[in-house]
Amino acid sequence: MTSEEKGRAPDAALFARLRDAWQERDPVPDDLVDRMVAAVAVEDLSREYAQLTLVESSALDVVRSESDTATLQFSDGETSVLLHVTATEDGSRRIDGWVDADALAIRLAQGGHDWAAAAGDRGRFEFRAIPAGLSRLRIVVRAADGGLTEFQTPQFEV
Repeated sequence: MTSEEKGRAPDAALFARLRDAWQERDPVPDDLVDRMVAAVAVEDLSREYAQLTLVESSALDVVRSESDTATLQFSDGETSVLLHVTATEDGSRRIDGWVDADALAIRLAQGGHDWAAAAGDRGRFEFRAIPAGLSRLRIVVRAADGGLTEFQTPQFEV
């Protein structure tokens, strides 16, 4: 044993006694690790994904009807977005949207393609001539404290 290791031995013994005292007086709850994993998972989910709900029609109506419009609503608890998707005569889609937050950048991603829109009065924005397919909306939002956050929807079909 080196002189440095001998110097650490009293500290290690002291730390071991302190650890034993705290474990006796205030033990770590048995479910602490599980609760922390769940808390982190929930935080990640609410940050990365927004809840999708169909408005104005049920899931069966969308599948079984010949309707060429759909209204989608996304929310993460702080920011909400409403989208109205309409099929056009040429087979592409027009997306009219409204966001209830201070949106600095709005982007619609679909495969390798990306379109930008700007939020106008009352958070209104639009995308024209979008091909049908799975899409995702990303919005950079200024939070109440002035910080920037990214709102992101799950993929949805246009």
